[in-house]
Amino acid sequence: MTVNTPLCFRGKNILAPMVRVGTLPMRLLALDYGADIVYCEELIDIKMLQCKRVINEVLETVDFVAPNERVVFRTCERERHCVVFQMGSADAERALAVAKLVESDVAGIDINMGCPKEYSTKGGMGAALLSDPDKIESILTTLVKGICKPVTCKIRILPSVEDTVNLVKRIEKTGIAAIAVHGRKKEERPQHPVHCDVIKAISEAVSIPVIANGGSHDFIKEYMDIETFRKATDASSVMIARAAMWNPSIFRKEGPFPLKEVMQDYIKYAVRYDNHYTNTKYCLCQMLREQLETTQGKKLHAAQSTQEICEAFEMADFYEETTAVLEAKKTSLETKIQDEDDQIEDPDVIKMAVRFDKREYPPQITPKMYLLEWCRKEKHPQPVYETVQRPLDRLFCSVVTVADQKYRSTLWDKSKKLAEQAAAIVCLRTLGVPEGKLCEGENHLINKRKREDLEHLNNRDHGKDIAEPSHKKANFTEETSDMNVPQMPR
Repeated sequence: MTVNTPLCFRGKNILAPMVRVGTLPMRLLALDYGADIVYCEELIDIKMLQCKRVINEVLETVDFVAPNERVVFRTCERERHCVVFQMGSADAERALAVAKLVESDVAGIDINMGCPKEYSTKGGMGAALLSDPDKIESILTTLVKGICKPVTCKIRILPSVEDTVNLVKRIEKTGIAAIAVHGRKKEERPQHPVHCDVIKAISEAVSIPVIANGGSHDFIKEYMDIETFRKATDASSVMIARAAMWNPSIFRKEGPFPLKEVMQDYIKYAVRYDNHYTNTKYCLCQMLREQLETTQGKKLHAAQSTQEICEAFEMADFYEETTAVLEAKKTSLETKIQDEDDQIEDPDVIKMAVRFDKREYPPQITPKMYLLEWCRKEKHPQPVYETVQRPLDRLFCSVVTVADQKYRSTLWDKSKKLAEQAAAIVCLRTLGVPEGKLCEGENHLINKRKREDLEHLNNRDHGKDIAEPSHKKANFTEETSDMNVPQMPR
């Protein structure tokens, strides 16, 4: 496929991918201060494949949300043409699946081939890939052929210059747009000198852009040092990690801002984009460094919420104002959605405001089971559930069809299963059929199970080989609807 993006990797100053640091607030701040390209933190392919892409209309972001409702990756229009999504992967097909999931929201895709940490290498990812050139070639070739956005990778150097250059030449042949090189071996740490000579040898050996990385300790203390490091490595661009983590205004040509101002700018983005307070706290601690023992540092360390972080930095008013604006926007959108729901509501759907509370039912007995049993008794087709998810708050609503009549609850639930149970309750109550609640007294499904279990035991005592009791079969098992839950149109 043809790359159809203007993203260029020559003459650029780039925010490096950093675990726990490269989230949306830091990326936006780096762009504000002059970074040309920003990389997100490494995100593992398997985790990303479990995520759903959700439009967050309150924050005006695109969120990739895990099954536990945790936001794994959040991005926005401001960075769409300059953010590179870095993933950890050791499998070409998984990498391609993730790339296709996110490519419409990012400017490029990067494969991490340099992280020496165990959480990355134990799965064959990160620096572990450096010892498997065939796998590297497979992953990168699959990505280059499979997506429209530019593909890059980030490596560390090998024990010898010759081996490193040969590997990079092989990588170049896959068709990637650029390669980032951390000028240290996988066993070396930041205190070890960066090998500028090796990065320079790579730059001279290939025609694709080479992005030099690893200069924060030895070279980059202010903006002018970025060019010094670039010249020392003869690289096309420079990627900055720790120097930017300590003070992202390192990207400013005019010179860095005072740290207090930088931290306040960071907090504004963290509040504006609802960044989790633990991540915000971590990044601020990296900026404070030796000031962690000051009064402000101790307040930050003790903070247990975004609000407390704001209070520690004398930004309580900003927090109150911003969260009030976001809450008002959320309320407005919810009202608009409800109005739209009412306008397009099917008049033939019978509705009630009910929720399923499992504490009101015996163990393993649910309204869906009762409804299924009633349909079989009355010789109706089994109930059909249609469930949708609302993008704004990711809540679910289900409509059940029984004997050509539709039923649903007007209350939206936090899971697909709860929404379906609520729909079943509406149907059962409309029909005047018991739903299995503890307060209804004797439960015929439980009694039926007990009778069948007793028959099973008696027959077994008499040496008869019989099938399992029916409640362990389908006729007392909730029928499950399609697991792919569509989202409501926005």
